[in-house]
Amino acid sequence: MTGPAATFGFRDVDPAEKPGLVRGVFDRVASRYDLMNDLMSGGVHRLWKDAVAARLNPQPGEVIIDCAGGTGDMARRFAKMARSAQERRGGPDASVMVIDYNAEMIAAGRQKGGEPEITWSVGDAQNLPLPDACANAYVISFGIRNVTDVSAALREARRVLKPGGRFLCLEFSQPPAAALRKAYDAYSFKVIPAIGQVVLKDRESYQYLVESIRRFPDQRTFVDMIEKAGFSRAGYTNFTGGVAALHHGWAI
Repeated sequence: MTGPAATFGFRDVDPAEKPGLVRGVFDRVASRYDLMNDLMSGGVHRLWKDAVAARLNPQPGEVIIDCAGGTGDMARRFAKMARSAQERRGGPDASVMVIDYNAEMIAAGRQKGGEPEITWSVGDAQNLPLPDACANAYVISFGIRNVTDVSAALREARRVLKPGGRFLCLEFSQPPAAALRKAYDAYSFKVIPAIGQVVLKDRESYQYLVESIRRFPDQRTFVDMIEKAGFSRAGYTNFTGGVAALHHGWAI
C-alpha cells in the first residue's frame, strides 16, 4: 500500500488503486448518468442543482470551475444564468470550465451539446491543470466523495480561486433526524442498486455509490475540513432534510 488506505464504498483500498476503480464505475454509468439521477431522486436533484446555481449567482465575465462536472448539468445552468445577467447589464462573456477525471463522462456531456461559454477537459480534482488564483468560483457537485484524498482536493480548490472567490460543494449527506435517516438508508440500499440493475444491468456501480455516501463525513465534519483547507466563513445548508447538503466557503 502506497499510503493510508482510501475508501471505495465500504472497502478500504490502496490509494493508488482507487482512481482506477472509480473510473471503472463512471465508465459504466456515463451513458445514462443523467437518466439514473432522475430515477433515483424522483427528479429532486434538479431542484437541488437549481438552488446551487441561484446561490452561486453567475455573473458576466466570471471564470467558473465546474469540477467533476461530468455531463455538464450544472455548467449549463451557470452559463445560462451568466448570459441572462449579461443581456440585462452587459459585460464580457463568462467562462465555465467543466473538468472531470472521467473521459467517458466528458464525452457524454459533449454529445449532449453545450453553451458557448462552456469548455470541457479531463483533469484531476487533486491536481487541476490550472494556474493559481485563476477563477472566481469553484463548484463540485456529487463528486468530491469519489476523489482519493478529499483534503487535497479542497486545498486545490482553494489554490485556483482568486481572493474573494467562492467555493460551493453539493454532496449527499447525513439526515440528522433518525426517522428520515432510517428511511433513507432503506431506500438507498434496497432500491437504488435495484434501479441500476434494471436500467443499466449494473447493480455493483450503484452499490458503490450508495456505500460511498455512507462513508462521507457528516456536515459539521466536512465544514471543519473546508476551513482547514484555507477557506473562511464555511458553512452548509441542508436540502431535503439533510439527504443532500450545500457546503460553502470563501477564499479570503
